[in-house]
Amino acid sequence: MRKFITFAALFAATAVFTTVRSQEMSDLWGEAAPRQEPERRGRYFADGNYAMFIHWGLYSALGGVWDGKTYYGASEWIMEKGMAGINPDEYKALARGFDPQGFDARAIARLALDAGMKYIVITSKHHDGFAMFRSSDPFNIVDATPFGRDPMRELADACRELGLGFGFYYSHSQDWTHPGGRKAPRVDKDGNPKTFDDYFYEKCLPQVEEITTNYGDIEIIWFDTPGNLEKKYAEILHDVVRRNQPDALIASRIGHGLHDYVTLGDMEVPLENVEGLWEGIDVTNDSWGYNWYDTNWKTPETILRTLISTVARGGTFMLNVGPDGDGRVPEAARRSLLSAGRWIARYPEAVYGAGASPWGHALPWGDAVSDGNKLYLTVFEWPRTGELWIPGLRVPVRSARILGGDGQPLTWSASGNWTVLDVPFRRPDEMISVVELTFDQTPEADRTLAADPELGLEASVLFGTVASGEVDKHTWRGKFGEWKHTYRVTGWQPGTSVTWTLDVPRSGTYAVSLNYRGTGRPVWEATTGEGQTAHNQQGATEAYADYPLGWLEFHSPGRHTVTVTLVEGDGEAMSLAGITLEPVRF
Repeated sequence: MRKFITFAALFAATAVFTTVRSQEMSDLWGEAAPRQEPERRGRYFADGNYAMFIHWGLYSALGGVWDGKTYYGASEWIMEKGMAGINPDEYKALARGFDPQGFDARAIARLALDAGMKYIVITSKHHDGFAMFRSSDPFNIVDATPFGRDPMRELADACRELGLGFGFYYSHSQDWTHPGGRKAPRVDKDGNPKTFDDYFYEKCLPQVEEITTNYGDIEIIWFDTPGNLEKKYAEILHDVVRRNQPDALIASRIGHGLHDYVTLGDMEVPLENVEGLWEGIDVTNDSWGYNWYDTNWKTPETILRTLISTVARGGTFMLNVGPDGDGRVPEAARRSLLSAGRWIARYPEAVYGAGASPWGHALPWGDAVSDGNKLYLTVFEWPRTGELWIPGLRVPVRSARILGGDGQPLTWSASGNWTVLDVPFRRPDEMISVVELTFDQTPEADRTLAADPELGLEASVLFGTVASGEVDKHTWRGKFGEWKHTYRVTGWQPGTSVTWTLDVPRSGTYAVSLNYRGTGRPVWEATTGEGQTAHNQQGATEAYADYPLGWLEFHSPGRHTVTVTLVEGDGEAMSLAGITLEPVRF
């Protein structure tokens, strides 16, 4: 049904990271490579394409505040030294006041269902070591709090009642409160030395046995941050899951390649199609766990764009909510999820069972997903001209129609390498419109970049040909817990260049901008294969930004090249991420 691969996309999925020296992301997430799709496992995962992630724990009661001070970033990390550095004994004492009476398992499961999600994965134990289930280890929500209930049992039952899959997150390597765990004290309360072996056999292994035997059928076991975990421990946990839950999927952050599917980096949508079974993960605002101040909520349209873009690259999307200390999902998140869910209910073909786009990358106006002999064009930017330009289709269109309403049929014509749909001037859907194309065979498309006549083109260096240099993946932390990703070309020298090949539907003028970061006032040049040149000096900042370069003229429709070089400036300080071409209207 889906799954295509390119070398660059595989590079993206194998966790090659370049920054954050204090805590390497490969330490946090582990290296991963796609495996073949399991035959029996992942029935919700493979065709559902959309799930709810839940980060909820003792940290939720703090909401990002400790000792009267707000710590900005991922609230579930507030105990860690890089944030509040809370003493383990002080942190454990918080459990005596944790009583989330607002928790309603069925309401949360119903929210996931109405949002269009097909399964839920929830934090059974995060790095703080607090178990959100009844456990043999006493630091758990049933035995250590006045709440006295097992919310994991209640949520598992609610999911089963509503026909949703259910899965557990479990932090297997990091445990900041149990002696011997990674980043935990190395002695117990009596001063006796403790090793990781002690933590693993006293707490981790028994708890993984518990979550895989006491809650019915499990869809996914989502381990996290393997770091320097020895392979023998990962193998033991892998075997426990296989024995107790033979139909469950194991996520790649177990470490050492002992997984069924790949989880990409936090908040990452790949630019090219990725083969195999994989997921992208993101949050409804900025933090995974609840923060009192974090009201930077994603709109329904933003959620849908990320979902569609993930599915179009061949993946599954898991979107996180962080219930507050009382166990309630914030109202703003709930509203966005429900609105996005209503869109999915109108256009289920664009999500469920959908496969990757034959273009292998996004298109200027949106994206596309496939299903057999059909394509579903998800149009984020509805054309104002009454024409939707579709590049490089290699199979003739048999029929075209707008989904929703009365399924209005569309006419089309050919213009060189383009298929031009005649569409209404008014967008059919206020959020994202969907056009269904039907073919007599599996649709194929030319993957060459194409500049839309109305919108132009944004292109990463990933899609260019680099001379005397290399493309690498750059990942950095915007703030604690918020990760950003881009591809870049660095180390510019005489002879270094990036050349993009693109299709232009019409002759015309395009305004060119470059996305880069660096220092000083570099001089860049962009040249077409016809000899047209845009040449300018601009500033540079530590953050990636778009800088206008000038105008380029294409004298004829068809295939062209644009080559970018650094003419003046500190090449070692320059990092080019991409190019934008915007049509100039006269």
